[in-house]
Amino acid sequence: MSEKFKHNRRKFEYQGRTIYEWDQSIEEINIYIQPPPGLTSKMVACEITPTQLILGIKGNPPFINEPFFSTIKQKDSFWTFEDGIIHVTLQKMNKAETWMAALKGHLNQNENLLNEEDKKKIMLERFQEEHAGFDFSGAEFTGNNVPDPRKCIY
Repeated sequence: MSEKFKHNRRKFEYQGRTIYEWDQSIEEINIYIQPPPGLTSKMVACEITPTQLILGIKGNPPFINEPFFSTIKQKDSFWTFEDGIIHVTLQKMNKAETWMAALKGHLNQNENLLNEEDKKKIMLERFQEEHAGFDFSGAEFTGNNVPDPRKCIY
């Protein structure tokens, strides 16, 4: 993800507990999970399919077993365990698609407002990618109706 277009991390909470955080860019979805103390990478069981994330501790039922909001490129997606965080990096099947949630059914109440902010940032990433000689890092959108970054023609 380009540092120029830092995306907002969102939390998915259940019963007052943060289950994971996530963000997105023009090409990726990133999911960040704080594992229980003492967990090592060798204890993690993670399966990433084009439509689903299955994650847990080996020998136990999965902690997460949910479909993605949209499809991903499985061969370009992976997980790492760094600095005590499980980080799942997913490559979007449809570049510039704005996801409302990382996993289906995990929408937050303020998601529409956050989705508009994501669309703005992804649109600026697209401008930057297509016009590399220009710096769009300080650009802003005005108004409330941001075009779909996948479909906008300019």
